[in-house]
Amino acid sequence: MEFILSEACCLSKPLCDALDRYRYDVFVGKLGWQLDTPRGIERDQFDRPETVYVIARNDEQQIIGCARLLPTTRPYLLGSLFPQLMHDQPIPCSDDIWELSRFAAVDLQGSRAGIHVQQPSALAMDILKIAALHVQSKGAKRLITVSPLAMERLLRKSGFHVHRAAPPVLIEGHPTFACWLELSNPTPATEGRPSGNTVISDSCTQRLS
Repeated sequence: MEFILSEACCLSKPLCDALDRYRYDVFVGKLGWQLDTPRGIERDQFDRPETVYVIARNDEQQIIGCARLLPTTRPYLLGSLFPQLMHDQPIPCSDDIWELSRFAAVDLQGSRAGIHVQQPSALAMDILKIAALHVQSKGAKRLITVSPLAMERLLRKSGFHVHRAAPPVLIEGHPTFACWLELSNPTPATEGRPSGNTVISDSCTQRLS
């Protein structure tokens, strides 16, 4: 297994295309999200050249997990599309807050699905760990994410200090909430190495092996 941490501008086109297909298969095909996106491709206005991704691949180099990281000082998912999730609180906009979005840990070729309500998988934990370490290296103290309410139990079992930013809101019939992941330095959740054999990056990001 390998993990790739990279800005979008440094990913090869085949890997970008594979990520777009994987996200479509997971979020549209598997989870049934209603997204305005071409068939077979899932990307949006927040997939910019400087957007940071964590990508997990198996030994056959098939994508089995991903996450997207965006600083809240630039346009991002919650701030632009779901400000109601903060209720009457200010929309986060700070160098020390990043957003985690498009988080998945699902092996579409096998039977392993890593995002479970009951128990987070090792893969899901490794993706969160790599994401947290990266944003901490950029000075971040918190992550915020837009999540279905069913994800709350997984996030609470992740080892991070997790709490709601505000009460859930119904979006397209599904209870959805903004969730804080506090990143103390270091967090218990980020201690130790990811369980994969190698953590690599493309040329414009740091090596995490």
